[in-house]
Amino acid sequence: MSEFAAGKEVLSYCGKCKLPLAHMIVVMKDPKTIGKVTCKTCGATHAYKDPATKAKKVKTTKSKAASKKSVNINDLWAQEIASASGTSQKYTIKTKFAVGDLIDHKKFGPGVVQALVDGKIEVLFQHEVKILVHNL
Repeated sequence: MSEFAAGKEVLSYCGKCKLPLAHMIVVMKDPKTIGKVTCKTCGATHAYKDPATKAKKVKTTKSKAASKKSVNINDLWAQEIASASGTSQKYTIKTKFAVGDLIDHKKFGPGVVQALVDGKIEVLFQHEVKILVHNL
């Protein structure tokens, strides 16, 4: 596990961008606790927010009327990975993917294809959901 220190990069949830993004550590509370970070996308400085603790709203189909419930994205990812069948495919923009496919992205790690969106795929990774291009 890497040590955190001021000036190093870390993944944090940005409230302004509403996404987990790369941030630069600005303040450390103690040697193991991150205090404040600066978003490398929008430049906002705020308290460190672990992206694994952010919840994603998911539709459940227990009844005819689908209701929304809040689920930790890390827990959802673990459930999807455990229930997925088949082997993981290396992600490239040329490969065609279908809903439920396991992919291995070189930057984001393992993920599960959740939906097809306008010729792109929505992929659930451990800390975030990404829209990726495929089948070019």
